[in-house]
Amino acid sequence: MKFSYGTRFAFLALFLFALQSVCVYAGSFHKDVQIHWGDGRGKIHDNEGKLLSLSLDKSSGSGFQSNQEFLYGKAEVQMKLVPGNSAGTVTTFYLKAPGTMWDEIDFEFLGNISGHPYTLHTNVYTKGTGDKEQQFHLWFDPTVGFHTYCITWNPQRIIFTVDGIPIREFKNSEPMGIPFPKDQPMRVYASLWEAEHWATRGGLEKTDWSKAPFTAFYRNYNVEGCVWANGKSSCPANSPWYTQTLDQSGLDKVKWAQSKYMVYNYCTDTKRFPKGVPKVCT
Repeated sequence: MKFSYGTRFAFLALFLFALQSVCVYAGSFHKDVQIHWGDGRGKIHDNEGKLLSLSLDKSSGSGFQSNQEFLYGKAEVQMKLVPGNSAGTVTTFYLKAPGTMWDEIDFEFLGNISGHPYTLHTNVYTKGTGDKEQQFHLWFDPTVGFHTYCITWNPQRIIFTVDGIPIREFKNSEPMGIPFPKDQPMRVYASLWEAEHWATRGGLEKTDWSKAPFTAFYRNYNVEGCVWANGKSSCPANSPWYTQTLDQSGLDKVKWAQSKYMVYNYCTDTKRFPKGVPKVCT
């Protein structure tokens, strides 16, 4: 059988894409995380450790955490959120350091009543202070299928991406006196919990417990990072994420996502900051 040049190129492209996919999705829930709360409400569904579910009922939610800590890294997972009436529920994927002066980088998905969109809530904490919220209504229904959510954290910036599209960049602006998370190792966490007092329309919509248990699914978890052990971190050699920036195409995608799908931006909330928005916004 003969193949044209174009056909051979297409096969090569597919092969390279498949190879990349194998490299990216190399994690296993069995070996990389522990379900650290929920009393059986978190479950791994296959021998390879590719699919995990978290559930929430009136008694408890559930969650998992990475076995390792990282000082910089790229954390990625595919998620399918609670369908139907998910008001009052919060499904998360985030990085966090321990203690009262913690650092944290958040993806939080705030549920809603049936027929209304989820709100994707992003935030960055440094030494216990957040107040850097940006929120989005996504361009797809995150309950119908799996979508990929990624946090890239390196010494220069934090990049939030959805299905490979960057939606937010938080740069290291320490020369301006703005703190940046760079000193505290963090674990990767995920959880499904109840926050009906604030999560949906500021708490106006309450959780309908007759719909419980609520279940969200996670698959193809993977973290590439600088593993923290014995007081120091060890980074993989030549890791692209460690020096990753956004080129003009990436910046254009951020602009597209924020112009079309952002529903809250702390940098434009003059009522919240009547004396002027935070310096990082200027």
